Amino acid sequence: MDSPTNPTFAVGDHEAFMEFALVQAQKSPPAANKFCVGAILVDAATGKVLSTGYSLEYPRDYKGDLGTTHAEQCCFIKIADENDLPEERIHEVLPANTALYTTMEPCNERLSGNMTCATRILRLKSVIKNVYVGIKEPGTFIAHNDGRERLEANGVNVVFPVEHWRDRIMKVSMAGH
Repeated sequence: MDSPTNPTFAVGDHEAFMEFALVQAQKSPPAANKFCVGAILVDAATGKVLSTGYSLEYPRDYKGDLGTTHAEQCCFIKIADENDLPEERIHEVLPANTALYTTMEPCNERLSGNMTCATRILRLKSVIKNVYVGIKEPGTFIAHNDGRERLEANGVNVVFPVEHWRDRIMKVSMAGH
């Protein structure tokens, strides 16, 4: 049965999934030193949302270290908590066809020194084969984010299914700038 936090959408309805990820992004507190990003994990076979996250949803990372939590990381933390697992083992409970929808390209460099979202995705042992992205990361903080290139080089498809939403997603992402 659906819950308001984990609805089900039609399989392959990229606009519905990205819209729901954008709703998550709007929950992120606006600030000049970060982007407002939303992400959702989806069972691609059923269309069920498994987990949601947004930038700074958690004040500390999973191990309690200071630093910002990214949207994708927050999705993973929730799955870990629900299953009493460390984050690096959530591949054991996620469906084999889990998809990630994120309003902004997963990071491959963090100024905080925290683990990147690209690394977090790749350590899930190919459970996530498809990452659907709203926009590329602007060069505001990192001159060139090569998250897409790293994911694709390691067998993860990175798709931009709603490119016509670029301005809309950018407006939400840049709140507080």
